[in-house]
Amino acid sequence: MVKNNVVEQYSKYVMTTYTRTPLVIVKGKGKYVWDDKGKRYLDFFPGWAVSGLGHCHPRVVKGVKEQVEKIIHVSNNYYNVLQGELAGEIIKNSFPGKVFFCNSGAEAVESAIKLARKYGGSKRYEIIGMNNSFHGRTLAAITLTGQKNYQKGFEPLPAGFKHVPFNDYTALEKAITKKTAAIVIEPIQGEGGINVAGKAYLKKVRKLCDKRDILLILDEIQTGLGRTGKMFCYQHYGITPDAMTLAKTLGGGLPIGALVAGSKVSEVLTPGTHASTFGGSPIVCAASLAVFEAIKKDKLLKNVNSVSKYLFKKIAWLKVKYPDIIKGVRGKGLMIGVVLKCPGAEIASRALKKGLLINCTQTNIIRLLPPLTISKKDVDRAVSILDKLLKTR
Repeated sequence: MVKNNVVEQYSKYVMTTYTRTPLVIVKGKGKYVWDDKGKRYLDFFPGWAVSGLGHCHPRVVKGVKEQVEKIIHVSNNYYNVLQGELAGEIIKNSFPGKVFFCNSGAEAVESAIKLARKYGGSKRYEIIGMNNSFHGRTLAAITLTGQKNYQKGFEPLPAGFKHVPFNDYTALEKAITKKTAAIVIEPIQGEGGINVAGKAYLKKVRKLCDKRDILLILDEIQTGLGRTGKMFCYQHYGITPDAMTLAKTLGGGLPIGALVAGSKVSEVLTPGTHASTFGGSPIVCAASLAVFEAIKKDKLLKNVNSVSKYLFKKIAWLKVKYPDIIKGVRGKGLMIGVVLKCPGAEIASRALKKGLLINCTQTNIIRLLPPLTISKKDVDRAVSILDKLLKTR
């Protein structure tokens, strides 16, 4: 009855901008969620990595509870103790610079676009993105996104964006003109199918940007905050970006976005050039500080690296067992794409019925973004479910 009422309410009052899975989630704790009938699910795709620590992590809950009784909102024309503290935490764990807070990944990307345009001035306004990238659903963000399906129906798109093949340095170098202000790259493309940037490629891009005075902006909205086994994915590559966008796991389940601007560009956006009414509120900052605390005190980076090796090994076993179904596996840490030789939506749908939440992207990529807190036992359970599904396919 609850499910029918909820679906009916959505049908009547909520805009149909999503293709929804027929599941009403009413509770979450750690790596599990429960539906309205009390059935438990192992969540290996907690909100596109938003609940990166799992659902209702105790440190996050404690931080939010304590803050909500003090003050909920502080306008950004005043000082907010926790916003300054969180900005410092982000900078200490990344690179020297300053932080602008907003409410989502798309807003962080919009902030990065404005930063690049302001830095380049009137003559250098062009931004180069990658094919198969994804940067959000706002108008400039979908224009930067290198997938036509997200842009269809919203033309004419803003001018000043172009795209080149991912991991193709020659194509990127040829695309640069006197108008180029910035290059935006996801170190691992999430929606694009878990495509990993090559180490040599990113190093060459960094040198190219230095040589041509072009900003290198990394979109770490999905890869940031421990997802790949380091606090930020760029740290695998031996480079430092000029700016970086963050969201998802940063809020521990609450809505937050951030643009991290390195020292070179940290003063580009001045008073009146950009703002966000709710950005960096005390509540979300409390949650985000708890995320950093959990990653460090609970040694989650160590856990990610240990469990990641085990999970990759288990998927490799599935590949050997089902060579006609599984083509390969790619990714870093706990951001994994299982490449299938067949459509993956049916497998994701059947996994749901068996109590495992996973995602299919690019039609044939099973995407796994489990919480950083998962154990090898959780991997065994997930792989066991996948094994049974593939056996009966």
